[in-house]
Amino acid sequence: MTWLEHTVQIEVPHKVDWVWANWADLQAMPQWMRWIQSVELPADQPHLSIWHLGANGFTFAWKSRITKQVPLQMIQWESVDGLPNRGAVRFYGRGETTILKLSVAYSIPGVIAQIMDSLFLGQLVENSLRNSLENFARYLERRKQAEVTPA
Repeated sequence: MTWLEHTVQIEVPHKVDWVWANWADLQAMPQWMRWIQSVELPADQPHLSIWHLGANGFTFAWKSRITKQVPLQMIQWESVDGLPNRGAVRFYGRGETTILKLSVAYSIPGVIAQIMDSLFLGQLVENSLRNSLENFARYLERRKQAEVTPA
C-alpha cells in the first residue's frame, strides 16, 4: 500500500467559532463536500462515524474515529475500517476571518499507484478538496445569511 497526502487551505470571512461549529456538524458535510454521500453517527459509538463516498460510479464506505480534537483549533481523524484514510482540519482564527487548513491522506494499493500517474491522481484529489473548501465557504455564507446556527 502507498500513502498519498494532500493539503489545501482557504480563508473564510467568518469568526472561528462559527466556522468550527459548522464543520463539526459531520452529517451536514454532504451538503458541501460533493463526493460524500452521507455521514452516520452511531448513537452507541460517540467517537465513530460511518462515511459513504461516491464518485464516478464507485462507492466506498469506512468507519472513522476522531483521534484528537482541540475545540476551535483542530480535528484529527483516521479510518478504522474500510477505505484507509486519515487527516486533520486546522482552524486559525484571525479576528473576523478564519483560515482552514485541510490535510487528507489515503492509502491505495501499490499496483494502482503504478498504473495511475500519481501526479494526475494527486491533482484530481487536490482539486476536489479545494472545491470542497470553496463549497464550504459558500455553505457558511448561506447559513449566515439565514441566521441559522448548527445544533
